[in-house]
Formats: sequence, C-alpha cells, structure tokens
Amino acid sequence: MDRIPAGRAVTAVAVVLACLTAAGCGGSNDDGAQQNTSTTSVSAPSTPTEDPKGNQGNEFTADPTIVSPHPIPFRSWTRSADNRIAVNFETGAPECYGVDASVTETDATVTIELRSGTRADAVGRMCTMIAVFGTLEVQLKAPLGNRTVLSAV
Repeated sequence: MDRIPAGRAVTAVAVVLACLTAAGCGGSNDDGAQQNTSTTSVSAPSTPTEDPKGNQGNEFTADPTIVSPHPIPFRSWTRSADNRIAVNFETGAPECYGVDASVTETDATVTIELRSGTRADAVGRMCTMIAVFGTLEVQLKAPLGNRTVLSAV
C-alpha cells in the first residue's frame, strides 16, 4: 500500500481546516438592523374530545406556584361529577413539572386554560426530559350539562 508523504498529508489537513474555518465564519450583515421573522398568532380555543371511559394518566393536583408557566393544550376530557371534569394532557415528569388551570364559564361553553411549568421545589434540580400523560380534575362553578368544553390553546 502506498503511503502519502508527510508533507502532502500536512498540506491536505491544512486545506481542510482552512475550508472549515472559512465556512464557519460565514458572512454577516452587521449593519445593526435585523429582520424580524417571528409571527404572533392568536389561536381560537380548540375542542378536545370527550373520553367517557376516563383514560387517565398520572394524577396531577393544581399547583398555582409553578415557575415559568406556559399554556398547554389538553386532548381529551372526562366527566367526573356534575360540576367537575378531568382534563387529559401531556407534560413533563411529575417530580419536576406541575400544572395549573383557570376556567371561564358561559351558558354555552367551559373554556379551560391549562398551564404547565417547573414545580417551585424543583427549580435548579436536574430533571429528566420525558413526556408523561397526565390528568387534572377541574372544579366548575355550575354543572357542565350540555355545554361545550374548550381548551384555551
């Protein structure tokens, strides 16, 4: 087998490194103005499906102390009692993540804004990044009746 002379090998490595360096630097348009490519959209509430079988996941308790809460959708819901429903959603491991909800009721709809965030006692702790199926029971002011259940997101 023929070997590449040491001088050629060093030259080849230098050329490759120079190309990688040039590609990594890239061009930039530092004129101070940056184009804003983000869009803000306001989504209408979605209609999750009713799950009469009550396929529950890990049971969560509402935690208003969660840190950095953000809205999450729930995919289905189940009647627990006349004035309670359970919402089914996906979030992080219950050891680190919690949920909270607010309810807006009208004569025709029940809109639930479900939020997920880091539990206050888990801030700064290492947490596994897994998704779990969870369930949260939500108290209503009036019996659900024939009203439509909506997810705020």
